[in-house]
Formats: sequence, C-alpha cells, structure tokens
Amino acid sequence: MVNPSRQQRLLALRRRYRLSEDAVAKLAAFLNSLVTDPFAPTAVRDANRALDDHLADSLVALELEEVRRARTIADLGSGAGVPGLPLAIALPAEVALVESNARKCAFIKRALATSDIVNATVICERAESFTDGLERFDLVTARALAPLPVVAEYAAPLLSVGGALLVWRGRRNPEEEADGAEAASQLGLEAHSPILVSPYEGAQHRHLQLMLKVRSTPPGFPRRPGLARKRPLGRTGS
Repeated sequence: MVNPSRQQRLLALRRRYRLSEDAVAKLAAFLNSLVTDPFAPTAVRDANRALDDHLADSLVALELEEVRRARTIADLGSGAGVPGLPLAIALPAEVALVESNARKCAFIKRALATSDIVNATVICERAESFTDGLERFDLVTARALAPLPVVAEYAAPLLSVGGALLVWRGRRNPEEEADGAEAASQLGLEAHSPILVSPYEGAQHRHLQLMLKVRSTPPGFPRRPGLARKRPLGRTGS
C-alpha cells in the first residue's frame, strides 16, 4: 500500500501533467522498484526523495511540446530507467532505454515487468553502437550522462530531421553551453537557450537543454565507441 502522503504527491503529478489513473499506479510501482530493489542503480533510497529526484524531475519534460508530441523516444545512458520509464508511462510513445551496463539493464528489465510497462524496450549497448536506431527517433533524452558536446554526438545520428534532443542539466555553465552549441552545429542540430524548470517545490538550478535536428547529420557519425569522449567536438575539443 502506498503511503498516504506519497499518494497525494503522486496525485499532484497526475493533476499537473493530466496523467491517467493507470499511469499513477505504474509510477508508484516503478518508485517501489527504485527504493526496494537492492540492485537498483541509484543512491536515492528514500521514497520521497526518489519521487522528487527521479519521477518529478523526469516528468517536468512534459512541459515541452517537443516531448508531448514524440512517438519514438531513445533514452541514452538510462541507468535506473530515468527519465525514460516515467516518460514511457506518461506518453503514448515507444521508448528505447539505451544502457551499456549489464547490471543496470537487468534492473530496468525487472522494473518494466513489475511496473507493467509494455511500451519500452531495453537496448543493452553503447549509444554509438546502436546502429539499428539511426534516424529513427522523434526525441532523444539524456540525464547525467556526459558533457553537452558528447551527448549531442551520441544523439544526433539517432534523430530524424525535425526531432529533438533534450538534456537534463543543473546549474548553467556558459562555457559548456558554447561548446555544446558548436558541436550541435557540426552535427545538424540547433541549440536553444536552456530552459529553467521547477520539477518540485524547492528545486534549484534545474534546466532542460533543447537541441532541434534541423538537417541530416554528416557522414562519419557516430564515430567509433569512446571517441566522442576522447576527442569531443566543440570549441575546446580536438
């Protein structure tokens, strides 16, 4: 049984994002996996904190039209399944959860089963190796994955023209934003200004970085695994 105060907070998310009753039940089941599964890849074990830091922080993306209209989503470096699983619960979209770590993949698969999420699939490989996903997605998401130029290089080849990359960020970093914008321009993406968001009461320095795919990514991307981090694009990359 869900703690009554926690149930009220879940219902507040339902009202804020106009979620179905079924979606709230699945969010509660996923939350339970995050805090009770001993192999959940998260240091946040308090249910209230996990609700804020994982569920609410993921669902705040629903404030963007580019997210609400997406029907194919790739969540890169999915880790504990966020933001991909909450978005799969909230949206009528097919979600690919791309994660290279086998133990994290195993947790996500258990969470899919216990939360009865049928519109998500685990892709247990590196983003650069996910060639079946090239130019397939309306939306690519990434949270706590890598610097912006690296994330942009991972994501751009997977997006169809007209699609969007959305990156969860904390405090703004003008130098990294400039590098990200330069990398984006080389990859067929157009970087927008970071969007300040408030996923839950008391949240500070939370931003969503949006990049739109405005033209095809040039040949040669993705580069071989590891090269995006070793030789990042952008002003300070080589």
